[in-house]
Amino acid sequence: MARDHRVGTYIKEAEPFAQPILEHLRDLVHEVCPEVQEDVKWSMPFFNYKGAPICSMAAFKRHCSFGFWRYKDLVRRKRENSLDHFGKLTSLKDLPPSETLVAYIHKAMALNEAGMKAKRARAAIRPPPPLPEDVAALLAEEAHSAARKTYEAFPSSAQREYLEWINEARTNTTRKKRIATTLEWLAAGKRRNWK
Repeated sequence: MARDHRVGTYIKEAEPFAQPILEHLRDLVHEVCPEVQEDVKWSMPFFNYKGAPICSMAAFKRHCSFGFWRYKDLVRRKRENSLDHFGKLTSLKDLPPSETLVAYIHKAMALNEAGMKAKRARAAIRPPPPLPEDVAALLAEEAHSAARKTYEAFPSSAQREYLEWINEARTNTTRKKRIATTLEWLAAGKRRNWK
């Protein structure tokens, strides 16, 4: 049972109401998972198993929180706050029955043993804003064919950076300067924030 002194210090420095809750949770995790390793991440105690977190706890001024790293995979439903799975804990009575926590700890251990990684939602790729007519006309010219090829080869995020920069211009003079700079940098194969 490897216990990290930082977790002990965290518990001792917590509010008096929180100390028995945190000690109980710590003891329960160690009892169920003797190979668990303690750590402190984001200023909170974490319990790791097989190189990945299984659960964490935190103490605040008026309540404690306890949560499972892969809660969504454990219960097959989404929860808004990743640490507040059991509500605001103000006493040992607020905790679910030990059997419930033990079952979750076993499930979390099994997920880590299987090497399953949490699925992250992929960010949707936003298309670039529509090409303004004046910029499209210039890119269509033969004199700017190198700029057009570079622009078309860029991912939508790089295209968006140029177009947003051009569209943010407040005066027509500034807009024309930015379009000229854009064509020059694109012809040289440069992204908007290349400097």
